[in-house]
Amino acid sequence: MQLRSQWASKVDKNNPLPEYPRPQLVRSNWVNLNGVWGASVHYLENEPDFADTIIVPFPIGSELSGFDHVLQPDEIFTMRRSFHNPISNTGERLRIHFGAVDWACTVLVNGILVGTHAGGFDPFFFDITDALVEGDEQEIIVSVEDPTDTGNQPVGKQTLNPFAIQYTAVAGIWQTVWLEPVPITCIERVVCSTNIADRSVTVTSYISNASDNMSVALTCSANGSEVTQTQCLISQSETEIVLNIAELRLWSPDDPFLYDLQLHIIDAGGSIIDSVDSYFGAREITCEPDTKGHHRLFLNGEPVFHLGLLDQGWWPEGLFTAPTDDALKFDIEATLAMGFNTIRKHVKVEPARWYWHADRLGVLVWQDMPSTAFNMVAFGKQLSEGTQPEDMEWDLISPGNDPEGFRIELEAMIDALESFPSIVVWVPFNEAWGQHNTDQILTHVMMRDPSRLVDGPSGWTDTGTGHMRDHHLYQNAGKLPEHEDGRATVYGEFGGISLFVDDHVMVEKGWGYTKTETAEDLRASYSKLLSDIADLISEGLAGVIYTQTTDVESEINGLLTYDRIYKIDPEVLRSLHTQILEQQHRSL
Repeated sequence: MQLRSQWASKVDKNNPLPEYPRPQLVRSNWVNLNGVWGASVHYLENEPDFADTIIVPFPIGSELSGFDHVLQPDEIFTMRRSFHNPISNTGERLRIHFGAVDWACTVLVNGILVGTHAGGFDPFFFDITDALVEGDEQEIIVSVEDPTDTGNQPVGKQTLNPFAIQYTAVAGIWQTVWLEPVPITCIERVVCSTNIADRSVTVTSYISNASDNMSVALTCSANGSEVTQTQCLISQSETEIVLNIAELRLWSPDDPFLYDLQLHIIDAGGSIIDSVDSYFGAREITCEPDTKGHHRLFLNGEPVFHLGLLDQGWWPEGLFTAPTDDALKFDIEATLAMGFNTIRKHVKVEPARWYWHADRLGVLVWQDMPSTAFNMVAFGKQLSEGTQPEDMEWDLISPGNDPEGFRIELEAMIDALESFPSIVVWVPFNEAWGQHNTDQILTHVMMRDPSRLVDGPSGWTDTGTGHMRDHHLYQNAGKLPEHEDGRATVYGEFGGISLFVDDHVMVEKGWGYTKTETAEDLRASYSKLLSDIADLISEGLAGVIYTQTTDVESEINGLLTYDRIYKIDPEVLRSLHTQILEQQHRSL
């Protein structure tokens, strides 16, 4: 059954997702390359004929792409389009940016190789200046290969054989592609960190090709009014500027306040040679004991119970890619409308605009690292034999890990996302899906980013490392497992109550952890689970993540259908969740 959300019909095929894709590093001069590209599936020994078309940035096989095909491991998918040269002077370089391409790609401009990239979830760019030719018209060709779950790279929930909790394979360009002229000396990245005790924010600028006597000028504003302005000489490739803000307004879900930043590079003669707009939210997240000795998740010095949803970010018409920017932010808006304060972004990395929406709308985010392939058949066989998860032969269930490749993609994810204040927890591993070198990787992430907590790992195969002891208990959540080892105790997944809604499903028979027949049955079952959770808060439970926000393909345990229809009145849910959060305050 073909299923479409309300936003699918609003897609402009010639100009899909027209918004600037990088809210924390905004330049005014850019060219969006989303739209119609020539396309061809072929084998290595064959040349592409570009007889077909695809709508970028919707992945191959999605309805909105217009290209109905699941890319096989031995196939190559090649796309082509022309563009006009936007460079206005010889002092500029031209970059082509990709929000994300799944998985390995090769990029040619005018027949010249400008770069290759492997990694399905991270942004990247190539300098294409030297490949430009005389005249206005230029050509770009992007070739993609993707073994999906036959390979050893991070894939999340993708599989070539979808069923239950594994979904349709994604391949190709699935986030915005754009051109951006930049000066030779330019700002590459901006990272902000907060010290509440000092009422200060450290702004680190990463700058390429800086010369002597160049400086960075920074203006911080709040609601359009200047807060502070400063300037300092550039120090090597990264320059730190400490902003002391006496009346520092802190970011939280109750007050998602964001400061605006404007950064300039100024040369020795006083001329501005590069400018970007950015922003930051000032907040601190810690794990520490409350007055009763239970470890809690503290935001800005106050314990906050994390009441969240497992959000997978899949779309019936776009797979990984939301049809519009309004659709992209809808799941966050719906989460807040239902009275949750947290989203666990599950084994997927979203476009940068999603995190900007989370920042400004005010939601706490647990960010998963996408997992490597997981053999559901081997897992189910061991379960049927009575083997408990902690005793399973994980090399049979998660074969073929590439530790170095995983580490590279993990670092790329953190680099891309580390300045979004809504992200408060990193989740490197989910349920042993590709879990390896656990203590080493969790410790590395804790040292790499001390401004966040590390959940390690989420579910089953805990090794004692990280800030959180994460249990997955779906229907038997009334008794808190053994805890109190200096870490916060959370349910990283619970619930999973399914409800089949006619005309809003993709399959005749769906799957969930437990089944209900009516919306009232779903409400009653969900209310009972929440009651059990509320009783555990005083015993030390610090947070819960309900499974899940929406149905996805054959998995129908969402609070919303796959096409984003509420199964329970959000106001009813909000009332139930308000009681839970009030319970927290009474328990502390």
